[in-house]
Amino acid sequence: MRNVLRLSVPTLLLAGYAVAQVPRVGIVDFYGVRKVKLERLTEALGVHEGDPMPPSKSAIEERLEKVPGVVRARVEAVCCDAGGAILFVGIEEKGAPHSEFRPLPAKDVTLPAPILETYAQLLRAVEQAARRGQTSEDFAEGQSRMVDPACYQLQQQLGTLAGEHLAALRDVLRNAVDDEQRAIAAAVLGYTPKKQKGLVVNDLQYALQDSGDSVRGNAARSLAAFAVLARSDPESGIKVSATWFVEMLNSIVWSDRNNACLALLHLTEDRNTDVLALIRERALPSLAEMARWNSLKHALPAYILLGRAGGIAEADIHSAWERGDREQAIRKALGGRKHR
Repeated sequence: MRNVLRLSVPTLLLAGYAVAQVPRVGIVDFYGVRKVKLERLTEALGVHEGDPMPPSKSAIEERLEKVPGVVRARVEAVCCDAGGAILFVGIEEKGAPHSEFRPLPAKDVTLPAPILETYAQLLRAVEQAARRGQTSEDFAEGQSRMVDPACYQLQQQLGTLAGEHLAALRDVLRNAVDDEQRAIAAAVLGYTPKKQKGLVVNDLQYALQDSGDSVRGNAARSLAAFAVLARSDPESGIKVSATWFVEMLNSIVWSDRNNACLALLHLTEDRNTDVLALIRERALPSLAEMARWNSLKHALPAYILLGRAGGIAEADIHSAWERGDREQAIRKALGGRKHR
């Protein structure tokens, strides 16, 4: 399966990096670890910071799943920090929240050729832009708008195609048996013209429970952009629910957690009390462990979200981070509870 457009552009580069040289592990960050001894998991992992990237993801996961108390393990490498790849290690312990996804659809439907061709061109353009360091984008129009001219032109073309083939995109997203087709549909629906965006919100929220990681990731990205538009233009009628994003914070899949965090940052920009109450009820421990990650660029979104959920003023959240005193802010958001 080809790469699909993801929220974190640097992840596209890890495979290319591996061709040139075997990347090394810069950081190892765990999540989902509440009861099992971290020392046991570290021993089973068998990979340390500075080691070459291990060749077999499945072998590591099998070793971790043999540790008593572990139901499932998930390992994901992300580029790059501390001079190497970040190895995120997700653990699902016995009795912990378990994510259930929808069964795989069974309909043999595919997207129109112009959408597939334009999307493939965009993937290549995004990778080239990332290699030049030109990955900046904004969501002011309710969709990704990259500063790179080639990427932006292709994004505009996808907007036109989305408007022309809206019915096919919605059908593929809900019913196609092929993961890649559904993932592309979730991404391209994010470029739906403004007047039609409200029509596809439910389709994209439905896709947040898809069995395919990339489908959920692209749906989350599209919905995050919709949330920006909903806040800036209340008359648009767009309403993005936070429910499944909050549940994704407990997922064993790193990309679920990362994408959910970034979407919820948009949904809590105005300190929405209902969303923050749901986060406090369902996901504070997960946010806390993410906020403590050694990879600071990935810890920061969770840290900000945790601070908001804990009622800490925005200025105080950022000043504590800049002072290097995030642990004090984390404990405050948790009501004084110390790190295990």
